[in-house]
Amino acid sequence: MSTATAPHPPGAGQRADRDTHFEVEQFYYEEAALLDAGRFADWLELLADDLDYWMPTRTNRLRRQQALSVAARGEAAFYDETKDSLAWRIRRFDSGMAWAEDPPSRTRHLVTNVMVRHADPAEHDGFTAADLYVTSAFLVYRNRLEREENVFAGGRTDLLRRTPDGRLQVARRTILLDQNILQAKNISTFF
Repeated sequence: MSTATAPHPPGAGQRADRDTHFEVEQFYYEEAALLDAGRFADWLELLADDLDYWMPTRTNRLRRQQALSVAARGEAAFYDETKDSLAWRIRRFDSGMAWAEDPPSRTRHLVTNVMVRHADPAEHDGFTAADLYVTSAFLVYRNRLEREENVFAGGRTDLLRRTPDGRLQVARRTILLDQNILQAKNISTFF
């Protein structure tokens, strides 16, 4: 007795070709440069209007409880944002009311270990095989004032989609820090 499953669209879940992989890496390098230059309004243009930007918290758990180490949706998160809420944060920076960022931090975003696949619609509702499922690792160095230094390391999982004019945009981003207790006094850095 066989069970029939819906066929996957061509390319779904498959590794992207070399040109697409290169394009995604260049997209991430541009994004990092915008963030490091403090060009947040330009960075927003790289984000889709229906953006879901999520950074859950994590806890230390025994090996047998690792499935519980990352907070689930609706539980504690460092970021649980939309494009509109990120735009609000950026407007707040520019208003002079974001004291944690006045004077502004200096950051350096390093992105590596980029792996690009075509999205599988069976796993990602609302996406097609033309969209891209991308994982990457990052290291973000932040310096503020004279002696305040922070290093954030972790991984990102993104769903990228093309705009009608062919540009890439981040539609979904899940950020998972490697540390579970932040040593930073605040978290006003975008990842």
